Amino acid sequence: QVQLVESGGGLVQFGGSLRLSCTVSGFRLADYNMGWFRQAPGKEREAIACTRHDDNSTYYEDSVKGRFTISRDNTKQTMYLQLNNLKTEDTAVYYCATTLMYGGSCYRYWGLHTWGEGTRVTVSS
Repeated sequence: QVQLVESGGGLVQFGGSLRLSCTVSGFRLADYNMGWFRQAPGKEREAIACTRHDDNSTYYEDSVKGRFTISRDNTKQTMYLQLNNLKTEDTAVYYCATTLMYGGSCYRYWGLHTWGEGTRVTVSS
């Protein structure tokens, strides 16, 4: 059974940091492009950071460039997102997923799993 479990969210002050984790099972992390998505209140879910499985190249949405860093440890079946210099507009539920990466962008790959429960990040001012 394919599962993705996000963790590491919480309440943090403006300018603070968090590290999110995504632990997967039921498939080999090393074989898939992966990404982080977020959904803020009243907004659509969007891809914010993605990484290719073959060359580790990355994609970042403009609003998180220079502040967030995506990484993975294939031996631990875990992907990470380091969130630095957090802003109130980063408040959202964060999800991980397999992705397609082309045309300089990143998209959800729907062929393997459903969304997990996500992990909530709340940034206070």
